[in-house]
Amino acid sequence: MVRNIGVSVVSPRKTCEDDLCPFHGTLSVRGKLLTGIVSSSKAKKMVVVSREYPGPVPKYKRFQRSRSTVHAYLPECIDVSEGEEVRIAECRPLSKTVSFVVIEVSKKDGSGN
Repeated sequence: MVRNIGVSVVSPRKTCEDDLCPFHGTLSVRGKLLTGIVSSSKAKKMVVVSREYPGPVPKYKRFQRSRSTVHAYLPECIDVSEGEEVRIAECRPLSKTVSFVVIEVSKKDGSGN
């Protein structure tokens, strides 16, 4: 049975026994919702999400692109590969650097496949 996590996202088709899964476990989601592109999925249960956003430069009255990386927990029921666009949600701190969890995957268009 899939839990309602309070965010309107498509729930994963696979089921898992992971206690830290927001859909099948007990992990609650709160706070920020972010969208970014997976830049690394080498770790077993963690991904690195890269976010790009414009930052103003007042002197030149223009914007510059800034990039930040966020570490997010990856539940067993969600399959992600590098280059895919994901939606992550804030949760309680799971480790020193991980305070987000992947809740949705949307394939990035424009690849020609």
